Amino acid sequence: MRGSEGGEAVVIIKTVFMELSTYRLKSFRENAEFVFYRGRRDVGPRHIFVVAPLSKHPAQGALTRLEHEYSLRTRLDPAWAVVPLALVREKGQTMLVLEDLGGQALDLLFERPLELTEFLRISIGLANALGRLHERGIIHRDVKPANVAVDTKCGKVWLTGFGIASDLPRERQAPEPPETIAGTLAYMAPEQTGRMNRSIDSRSDLGRHESPWKLIDALL
Repeated sequence: MRGSEGGEAVVIIKTVFMELSTYRLKSFRENAEFVFYRGRRDVGPRHIFVVAPLSKHPAQGALTRLEHEYSLRTRLDPAWAVVPLALVREKGQTMLVLEDLGGQALDLLFERPLELTEFLRISIGLANALGRLHERGIIHRDVKPANVAVDTKCGKVWLTGFGIASDLPRERQAPEPPETIAGTLAYMAPEQTGRMNRSIDSRSDLGRHESPWKLIDALL
C-alpha cells in the first residue's frame, strides 16, 4: 500500500498475523545480523523459512531490510524467488516468514564436489532466475551463494535475500565508508561502493561476485 507524505510516495508495511508457535522451528545457520530457521507443521503452509534478528536489540538497518524484502513479495515469483509470506512480531521480535520450497543454500553445496551435470543445471538456473528478476525491474545487489537456493534433484534455483534490492532501473550509489556499505564486499560490483563514476544497474548483479568461480572450484 502506498500513501503520500510531503509529496513523496511512502511504502506502508502491513504486518500479517501468523502463529509461529504452531511450527517446529530449527535453526540451521546464522550470520552477523540474522539467524535462519526452518519450520514444519502438519497443516498448510507446512514448510516455512524464518529470518530473525540475531540480537534482541537489532540495528534499525536490519529491521529495514526485513521490511523491504517483505514489501517486494508481490513482485517476486516462486518459480525463481523465495517469496515472503508474512512479516510478524513475536516475543518483541520482528521476523520475516518465507515459503520453504525445499532447496539448499548454494554455499552449503560447496562442501562437496559437484558433478558436471549439477554444475550446468545450477549455472543455467541461476542465470534464468537473475534474468527473470531483471525483467521485473529489480536489481538484487547482494548476489552470493548464501542468497541462492538450489534443488539438486531437479536443478531448480531460487533467489533470496532481497533486503537491499532496488527497483530503480539506474541508481547512482553515494560513497560510503566500508563498514556502512550495504551488501557483501567479497561479492559486490565495484560501482556499489560509490567509488566509481558508474551507476548501479542489472549488470551489477553479474559483477565481481565469485559464485561462478566457486562453482568451478567445487568441480575440481
